[in-house]
Amino acid sequence: MSSVAVLTQESFNEHRSGLLQEQLGAKDMPLGSEDEGALPTYRDAFPPLPEKAASPDGTQEPANAWTKIRPIKSSMITQVFHVPLEERKYKDMNQFGEGDQAKICVDIMYKTGAHLELSMAKDQGLSIMVSGKLDEVMRARKEIVSRLQTQASATVAIPKEHHRFVIGKNGEKLQELELKTATKIQIPRPDDTSNQIKISGTKEGIEKAKHEILLISAEQDKRAVERVTVEKVYHPFITGPFNKVVSEMMQETGARINIPPPSVNKTEIVITGEKEQVAQAVMLIKKIYEEKKKNVTTIAVEVKKSQHKYVIGPKGNSLHEILEKTGVSVEIPPTDSSSETVILRGEPDRLGQALTEVYAKANSYTLASVSAPSWLHRFIIGKKGQNLAKITQQMPKVHIEFTEGVDKITLEGPTKEMQQVQSQMEAIVIDLVSRMDYTEITVDPKFHRHLIGKGGANINRIKDQYKVSVRIPPDNEKSNLIRIEGDPQGVIEAKKELLELASRMENERTKDMIIEHRLHRTIIGQKGEKIKEVRDKFPEVIINFPDPTQKSDIVQFRGPRTEVEKCTKFMQKMVAEMMENSFSVSVPIFKQFHKNIIGKGGANIKKIREETNTKIDLPAENSNSEVIVITGKKANCEAARNRILAIQKELANIIELEVSIPSKLHNSLIGSKGRFVRSIMEECGGVHIHFPTEGSGIDTVIIRGPAEDVDKAKQQLLSLAEEKQTRSHTVELRAKPEYHKFLIGKGGANIRKVRDNTGARIIFPTAEDKDQELITVVGTEDSVRDAQKELEGLIKSLENVVEDFMMVDSKHHRYFVSRRGQVLREIAEEYGGVMVSFPRTGTQSDKVILKGAKDCVEAAKKRMAEIIEDLDAQVTIECVIPQKFHRSIMGPKGSRIQQITRDHNVQIKFPDREDPQASPVSPEPAVHENGEVNGEPKEQVDPAAPKKCDVIVLSGRKDRCEAAVEALKALVPVSITVDVSYDLHRYIIGQKGSGIRKMMDDYEVNIQVPAPELQSDTISITGLASNLDRAKAGLLERVKELQADQEDRALRSFKLTISVDPKYHPKIIGRKGAVITQIRTEHDVNIQFPDKNDDNQDQITITGYERNAEAARDGILQIVGELEEMVSEDITLDHRIHARIIGGRGKGIRKIMDEFKVDLKFPQSGAADPNCVTVTGRPENVDEAIDHLLNLEEEYMGDVGDSESMQTYMKPRGGSSSAADEPRGPSKGFVVRDAPWTAGPSDQAPDMSSSEEFPSFGTPVAPKSSPWGPKRF
Repeated sequence: MSSVAVLTQESFNEHRSGLLQEQLGAKDMPLGSEDEGALPTYRDAFPPLPEKAASPDGTQEPANAWTKIRPIKSSMITQVFHVPLEERKYKDMNQFGEGDQAKICVDIMYKTGAHLELSMAKDQGLSIMVSGKLDEVMRARKEIVSRLQTQASATVAIPKEHHRFVIGKNGEKLQELELKTATKIQIPRPDDTSNQIKISGTKEGIEKAKHEILLISAEQDKRAVERVTVEKVYHPFITGPFNKVVSEMMQETGARINIPPPSVNKTEIVITGEKEQVAQAVMLIKKIYEEKKKNVTTIAVEVKKSQHKYVIGPKGNSLHEILEKTGVSVEIPPTDSSSETVILRGEPDRLGQALTEVYAKANSYTLASVSAPSWLHRFIIGKKGQNLAKITQQMPKVHIEFTEGVDKITLEGPTKEMQQVQSQMEAIVIDLVSRMDYTEITVDPKFHRHLIGKGGANINRIKDQYKVSVRIPPDNEKSNLIRIEGDPQGVIEAKKELLELASRMENERTKDMIIEHRLHRTIIGQKGEKIKEVRDKFPEVIINFPDPTQKSDIVQFRGPRTEVEKCTKFMQKMVAEMMENSFSVSVPIFKQFHKNIIGKGGANIKKIREETNTKIDLPAENSNSEVIVITGKKANCEAARNRILAIQKELANIIELEVSIPSKLHNSLIGSKGRFVRSIMEECGGVHIHFPTEGSGIDTVIIRGPAEDVDKAKQQLLSLAEEKQTRSHTVELRAKPEYHKFLIGKGGANIRKVRDNTGARIIFPTAEDKDQELITVVGTEDSVRDAQKELEGLIKSLENVVEDFMMVDSKHHRYFVSRRGQVLREIAEEYGGVMVSFPRTGTQSDKVILKGAKDCVEAAKKRMAEIIEDLDAQVTIECVIPQKFHRSIMGPKGSRIQQITRDHNVQIKFPDREDPQASPVSPEPAVHENGEVNGEPKEQVDPAAPKKCDVIVLSGRKDRCEAAVEALKALVPVSITVDVSYDLHRYIIGQKGSGIRKMMDDYEVNIQVPAPELQSDTISITGLASNLDRAKAGLLERVKELQADQEDRALRSFKLTISVDPKYHPKIIGRKGAVITQIRTEHDVNIQFPDKNDDNQDQITITGYERNAEAARDGILQIVGELEEMVSEDITLDHRIHARIIGGRGKGIRKIMDEFKVDLKFPQSGAADPNCVTVTGRPENVDEAIDHLLNLEEEYMGDVGDSESMQTYMKPRGGSSSAADEPRGPSKGFVVRDAPWTAGPSDQAPDMSSSEEFPSFGTPVAPKSSPWGPKRF
């Protein structure tokens, strides 16, 4: 069997891409026009394959083109791990490839990205082939060992001091060791005395880890530590000037030498390093010590204590300079010592020179002072130290010190520069004294903040205008002195203006006015236009409205007394007009007539608004409401209402009927929140039923709507009223309004008792009712009679007025009469209007008189006794809760604290908030000066004492205060932690934090997730203790859901690879992906075809659930099976009819392929056989399609013949054919030099007509040597 390889120009170019550029010859040129030497040789064009074995004589064949191609190393590696049977964690042979073992492998692949393949060995051991990148394979190996192999453990003991070398920097060495050996290594904590390191893993891994740890320990055993005791006074000689001596010793020996600093009173020098290095360093240190001990002498000299710092120099540099120049060590007494003795230690002949250096350093700096009033210091310094900087920049070594409250400036620096600086400072002081002045004025502290103005506006204006500095003390200083400093004339002008402002403020008045909160926005107007008019009218009056969120009714006016009075009267008049114009009435109008009421372009509604001077609001078109709201004066609203109703009456068959129903039945007919009357209106076609205002006493009920619906509604109303009337009996009683609360009782206790005893319902008048004395009793006749009897008895007893007294200690009088007698008013309202009279202030009487109904007086006395008992038992308790929790305890708008106050009847006072900008060191109160804040240190506060800002004060009875403290502490948020895998945090947070926000809102807690860089598993939950358990349970439930999702993702990531011939891929994909999309959708899998550059062009990857992936695989293989059964046949169809068969945009060919279930392939332009058409499909379909095509050819060819005969007549005569029609010469083909067929005596190519070169079949041929070498069989 032989095969023929066809070599094309393109394949040849690709084939020799590894050759050098200079080896390539010119191409596509006529042979005669190129140099023969430029042609490629046969060996270059077709390099021989390298021989496997070396030649017998040992010579190596020269390198050829194949050897020039460099191999590319793959980044993917494959390793095989073997788990013996006895070490397998899962030994169930029946579940191989499924169960827990398979799940673990899928999870490892998901976590590490490596690919795992399991196989069972003959000895029932487990072989696992892992493929992937190096780091992925190593991580997968560690997971396999820990999860599929039984774990053993062992311990290894090494010295405690070697443990840190096993751990390495930031634990990197330990991690590397665990990864390398696939073990878990546990090292005892530093505070644990044990030296045992525990290793867990496979036997092989444990052995490797033990070996590595022992190697690290053995390496550290070679190192040594030596401690040498040297007297402290000789340390400077061992250290040397600027540490030169010790640095040279360390460089020479390679050991590390640690000498304690001069401030540490230790004599021990520590040397570490290799044993030989340490020994050499110890020898050098001892040598210096012995030499200095033998030769050194000491002298002591007196140097002023203030000059010691100059001898030491910055960072001790002066001492090092003396040691370097003279070799003498200078010892300075400590700063906390009063001694002035300086000791010089060194060789005798050097001490004199060192002494000279010491005195030179000591006298190099001097001290001086300049007299200057302390109030001038800030002007000498200048703004941000600008004036002082001019001097210090020229003389940087001079130090200038200002002491607050001292009329002196201290100078310190080199002697040469001191005189110049001193003269400059004196000149500045003389100049400032000559042109600066100060004065002090007295202003009441309550006006200070007004002098400063909003944001310091007033005081900054005065300072800028008069070029002065104004010092206003803070509020907590309680000082009334204001100091003004600056230019003499400016000081006089500023003093005058400040006193004028203070005088004006003393004549000001502040007045509060109560205006309903709902009217504030109307008074202010759009963009503040209306209130601006008021302020322009009264420019000297400041009007302050409360914050809209506070819902307060108090508006404050401040300014000159007369102006404030005028402004408040004006505002009262404005408010009265607004109240008069704010009357509102609702008119129900059928929805279909709203457009008629509005009119064309709003003409009708506009006319009604203008003529009645009212505001009319209609519901939106898409609203179901039929109610039109009219607002304005009462008379105007009624007029507008009548006009709107008249329009409705004109437009439709709308009638209005009046029905008389006793007013006492109206409420029962309307029902709770209008339930009964609404059901009648809806049942009767949407009629409108209008009841008169409650308490008006009018019996007439108006029904409006279509005639039939109105009659129906009337019948239902009357029948319902008759039913209510027959079933119930009503009696009316009268009692003074002040008795009502006593009759009702605290929390409705009294009236509930009457109801329970009699079964009757008792209705008291509301605040809107005109008759405030009328009490209605409703029920059965017997129950109403009994209730009437009981109530009349109670009312009679209340009308029996008596006078009584009780003794109340005068210290409690203030509590009852303060706040305009609020407590007494509450007692009077609750206990039938009883009058309580306290003695006048100044009289020494404790007698309090009570006047009223006997029962009311007794109840009031009892209540007052309870209040007095509470006051006597009142205590004050402090509850310490950190300020950061106060806002949470208060709750929204203080709701939680108000509830505690009501429940426990105590007073709770929260402290002022601490300024977060304040310094942690307790500063003196800030002083407003030059628009800046200065602070002075305060006296020390006991650090154990609680901060003032944390103390909450409770007042009331002791037991109630204690209960309130417990309630407060119960509201303090607490924190718990929940361990949640770091991998799940981003899913818990959700997109843009939506998930965690929902949980925090649902459970009313704060959930803190650690930052991603920490990679911590701990999530913190903060909130009320009652909410934490729910929040934790909710979080853990969410974690369970996420873990289930993770497991589901792992199962969904099962991969299956099948091998399918690439020629079938287009058929599997289908037209526009129709076939493959159907398979993906049907089996819920992802199917990936290989890319063009992939090595494995026949691999199709299916990802999804295992069963789905297998089903999709079967579907693809079924398609492949069908494709393999197909056959291909070539038929000859004249190329002139191909276009007609294909049709416009391929419609014809698509129709044929769909009809016969075949594939048609037409030849491309330039094909060898332009008439050859390939038909592919099932044999029976192919035959039918061929018959159809041949029929079409026969039909179309007749048309082609007619068309060509017509063309012969239309073609122009004469003329030569174009150059393109000329026949081309034979192609030269691809030419090479030194080919094997040219090796014979003739250089000509083989003669194809020769029977010798090309013999026919069956003709004997003489043997002939071949240029290709001997034949191989």
